[in-house]
Amino acid sequence: MKGFSHFITGVAAASFFPWSVQAAAEGNPLYFILGGAFGILPDTMDFKFYRFFYKHDIYIIPDPHKPDPQAIAEELARAVGMAQERDKEVRVKLNTIRMGADYWQQYIVKFDAERQEVSVRFGPVVNTGQVPVPNSEPDNAPVGVAKFPCNLVQTYESVTTVDIFDGPTFAFKRDGEGRSILHFLPWHRTWSHSLLTGAFFGLLCWPIWGWKAALVVPAGFSVHVLEDQLGYMGSNLFWPITKGRFQGLKRMHATDTLPNFIAVWTCIMLIFWNLYRFQPAPVYHFNFLQLILYGTVIPMGAFGLLHRFLSRNKEEEDRVIDVEREEADLLTG
Repeated sequence: MKGFSHFITGVAAASFFPWSVQAAAEGNPLYFILGGAFGILPDTMDFKFYRFFYKHDIYIIPDPHKPDPQAIAEELARAVGMAQERDKEVRVKLNTIRMGADYWQQYIVKFDAERQEVSVRFGPVVNTGQVPVPNSEPDNAPVGVAKFPCNLVQTYESVTTVDIFDGPTFAFKRDGEGRSILHFLPWHRTWSHSLLTGAFFGLLCWPIWGWKAALVVPAGFSVHVLEDQLGYMGSNLFWPITKGRFQGLKRMHATDTLPNFIAVWTCIMLIFWNLYRFQPAPVYHFNFLQLILYGTVIPMGAFGLLHRFLSRNKEEEDRVIDVEREEADLLTG
């Protein structure tokens, strides 16, 4: 999920502790701040710290003047072979191609486990907002293809788009059956996304803010870790006891708008409920089921129907455009 979603879920986790609400009512927001801060801490540690110290074995730097997709594909296939020969993890860094102050050359990498090959194709030039520059899509763009020297096992999605800022990292590691395991962003969601790491931070906070903070901190941290299990990549839930990431449930992507919106909305309702139920003498009276029905189920259902309706219209427009293009191609010969 996005950073703000993790932050608000950390605040929601803190609101379940009565002393958090009591302290906030007395003008002390410490526990809510700790819940939110440690709710976004796992990704902060990865993206703002750990990735800069992560070492790679191969750096693939495409030539911006003569981009060659075949060279990129062959380097990735070579990395798979190196992992087999050395029987150790081989880490590959794909560099982005900067074309100017606000322009980047996009290229797409696809790992095909069925055909046991990797293909690379250059796409349009995009700006920093990832919006394609008009007429920058190359005509009849060549595709680079390279075969793997062994069977490849994917643990993430098959297609990766490389365009702005920092490029992705892949790691290839031989397993006990002689196959090569593909790991996407191997530096992400490892030690920083462990439930035990959250417990460790709670112990660190105990002598500073007391035992109450020592419970709030791992709660906010753990909610982040468990949320990430809904995605594709998964997390190393019990590092240092376990060594690899547990496979995610593949229910969503971190950047998906709808799941992030639902998560934020639900957390706001939960925070509201906890603020209400810990009040000594509330003016209005309602139960949790009423709040969920009127505050979450009905508005989320209406939003879902609207989203589905608009998506259906968009799909219909796309089909019409595709038919018109096919007809135009037939007329032109």
